[in-house]
Amino acid sequence: MSEIYIVEKELSYLIMQAAFEVHNFLGPGFPESIYEEAMNRELVKRGVALERQKRIKVVYKDEPIGEFILDNIANGRVILEYKAVSEIAKIHEQQALSYLKATGLELAIVINFGASRVQSSRVVYKNGKSTFPPRQSDPRHPKKE
Repeated sequence: MSEIYIVEKELSYLIMQAAFEVHNFLGPGFPESIYEEAMNRELVKRGVALERQKRIKVVYKDEPIGEFILDNIANGRVILEYKAVSEIAKIHEQQALSYLKATGLELAIVINFGASRVQSSRVVYKNGKSTFPPRQSDPRHPKKE
């Protein structure tokens, strides 16, 4: 039986360890910027290199049309998008997918600190195809007790 390939498995694990640490310490209720700074500190402690608030140009038909700012890029390979909302919505995943398309990276992790438990969604864009795994709050995929 072959092992399933998971994009950036080890780095994803470090990122989620940091997210659980931050959420366990701070809990929900703070602005996104507070969680971002706490994540920066936790990730650096874990040896993860960060590009913070990186500006990315958007190109339309070979012409630059604007730019946006990413929360973080971890080890130059994984986009981190932080939220402090009641739950991750489809629009947050679509936003992460747009970021992947604009940067050429394969993985973005949307992390939400606004709920009673930390939530995350891995968005993968590889070979022109995107994947969105089921979220914890998706009624089609109930939590297993």
